[in-house]
Amino acid sequence: MLKDLLEAGKCFKLVCGAGNEDAKEVEKLVALYSAAGCKFFDLSAKEEVVEAAKKALGDKEGYLCVSVGIKGDPHVRKAQIDYEKCVGCHKCEEICPQKTIHHCKVKQFRCIGCGKCYSVCKHGAISYISESKNLREVLPPLIAKGIDCIELHAMGKSVMNASGQDLENDDYETFEKWNCINELYNGMLSICTARQYLSDEKMLERIKLMLKNRSPYSTIIQADGYPMSGSKDDYKTTLQAVATAEIVQNEKLPAYLMLSGGTNSKTAELAKMCGINYNGIAIGTFARKIVRQYIDREDFLTNKYAFNSALEIAKNLVKSIEN
Repeated sequence: MLKDLLEAGKCFKLVCGAGNEDAKEVEKLVALYSAAGCKFFDLSAKEEVVEAAKKALGDKEGYLCVSVGIKGDPHVRKAQIDYEKCVGCHKCEEICPQKTIHHCKVKQFRCIGCGKCYSVCKHGAISYISESKNLREVLPPLIAKGIDCIELHAMGKSVMNASGQDLENDDYETFEKWNCINELYNGMLSICTARQYLSDEKMLERIKLMLKNRSPYSTIIQADGYPMSGSKDDYKTTLQAVATAEIVQNEKLPAYLMLSGGTNSKTAELAKMCGINYNGIAIGTFARKIVRQYIDREDFLTNKYAFNSALEIAKNLVKSIEN
């Protein structure tokens, strides 16, 4: 059971990407990392993506989590390009970790909303749209397929004025979707939240309210240091993930603790140095990046040399969490 995996600690969770709707890529990632020892996978809330993950797992033990989010959360947004402002410099194409931009056009089914293209565009040609999903339509078919967890990404903005009053607050949508998920599903749930837009106090207040009517240890708190920033393998990159986890850990909440956001092969080591008693570590950007040259091959699943070369890399990453 998933609870057993979490209670044992050292759980490696592969994040395929909440916005990654490329079922073929997901099949490759799950096939690879399940062979490397991973048993927990985070997926886009799409039927074809869940089916691809199940196909890749076959008879192997594995648990599937589907992710949904509130408006403005980076995990559920998609990049779009204003062609009147675009000058065709191709910098966005060069920096995209998903290789989703070609000839200044975005393949939105592959876009994960990481923001890297936006950061390099000096002409204001890139903006984002947030996908709006009716959870009462999206989730029941996925629940029927036997998923093991549902994760809500709640990282929107809470903007205060000088008097401490909320000028922009996404609490209503957060709790509307959270309540809906609780009504539809009685299994393990996950709350993914961060300090990027919320103060420490606001983040903890939100988590506590979301846990209020949940049974003890039926929820995962995924402490996201800096969403989708794990492109480098050093301590500085994963520092915020560890720092955010410490803030959550200090509250001694009746929930499982998982680190994410800038996670890499150094995360477990730094967490232990800082006394973080985590149940798991979720790795997405870094886990995908280190095997990208192999999984981009059309013949990846049938080419033993390519698969085994990637497998050695994936095994080392999984071991870094387990040791």
